[in-house]
Amino acid sequence: MDSPEGPPPERLRTLPSRLTNQAAQTANRIVDQALARAGVRRYHYALLAALEEYGPASQAALGRRTGIDRSDMVATVNDLAERRLLERAPDPEDRRRNIVTITAAGRRQLADLDRLIAAAQDEFLAPLPAADRQNLIDLLTRLVGHHGDKRN
Repeated sequence: MDSPEGPPPERLRTLPSRLTNQAAQTANRIVDQALARAGVRRYHYALLAALEEYGPASQAALGRRTGIDRSDMVATVNDLAERRLLERAPDPEDRRRNIVTITAAGRRQLADLDRLIAAAQDEFLAPLPAADRQNLIDLLTRLVGHHGDKRN
């Protein structure tokens, strides 16, 4: 991104890490705006997607699976429960923890959100033809897979 003073130095403009970060910032803005139109945030989408794909789970397990911090998980579960998009009930095997389950309304909301997310992806990837989009996804998947275990 250029500033009023002009473009950054060439060595910065060609750093893959910097370009990836700039692309991620743009992608996050586009996705956040799309989800905001539906009155939700990325955490809502991630939680509903995890529940729909993997089934009922404890809040702790959902936090680990989605990368949502414990305090944010409580707020997200509370919000989605108030909207009746998920249900929370004591675990019959350990009453100290809750099991969270997506509702039928949650599945309908997730389908709507999937359409918003798909449109946001299309907006983000608009300058790329289909083959380049798939290539980018493949390359990013390899990078994330390679470095995924090194996050800590």
